Amino acid sequence: MNSWLFPPRTTEVQFDEKWSFVDRKEKNCAPDEVRRGDCWDHTAIDPETRLIVSLVVGKRTSESVSAVVRDFHQRTGGRVLRLITSDELPAYPEAIRAAYGTTVTPPPTGRPGRPPGPRTVLPPEVTYATVHKVRENGRVVQVDTRVVFGTMLAVALALTVSTVSRVVNTCFVERHNGTDRNRCSRKVRKTYAFSKDWETHRAATMLSHYSYNFCWPVRTLRVRDADGRWQKRTPAMATGLTDHVWSVSEWMTYPAVQRK
Repeated sequence: MNSWLFPPRTTEVQFDEKWSFVDRKEKNCAPDEVRRGDCWDHTAIDPETRLIVSLVVGKRTSESVSAVVRDFHQRTGGRVLRLITSDELPAYPEAIRAAYGTTVTPPPTGRPGRPPGPRTVLPPEVTYATVHKVRENGRVVQVDTRVVFGTMLAVALALTVSTVSRVVNTCFVERHNGTDRNRCSRKVRKTYAFSKDWETHRAATMLSHYSYNFCWPVRTLRVRDADGRWQKRTPAMATGLTDHVWSVSEWMTYPAVQRK
């Protein structure tokens, strides 16, 4: 398994979902047309390095949310991160509990009645907060945050050591949503360039997201060299996975399986 699957510098994560559609809008689809209509990118991003760690393309369901959280948990080696943030989609708390928790079976009490069944217990280090946006006339007028798992103190400590955030937010994954719409024209809003085939849409999404890691220099990641000149960096460079900006050709032809 490639080492990039376990980014050692990933200490925070932001989850979000981005809407698009395939062939036609959801309201025009029959109930059995599961490969048409709304299609969502469920994304997990490291806000400090902008690395796209996990991506699940599909309907906006609890199964998709569980899949992206589970995939992120596996790719980061099961490490408990300083801070997990997302919007208020109800599927996230249970998905996080299932991915990071352990099953505990209480011992028999010796009392009459049915014994307590097994339950999933989260490690106390898991810290998860959500962002709720209040809109009026289509504009965000207020942002509220809520701590779901962990404590306010743990959230404050995580924000103190973060290199990019001072408040609970999902702005980094949302900013990438805008970048991806620009890079993948089939997701631009109010356009005729929408996808006509589900698998093609999924493939284009995967290509756009993961080439971003290695081939797309992010302006806010640039650093000055010894001569004071700005050096471009991609998320993969910021994470330590590579030492240069890859061309699309280099990325596309790189062997997916490394044989010794």
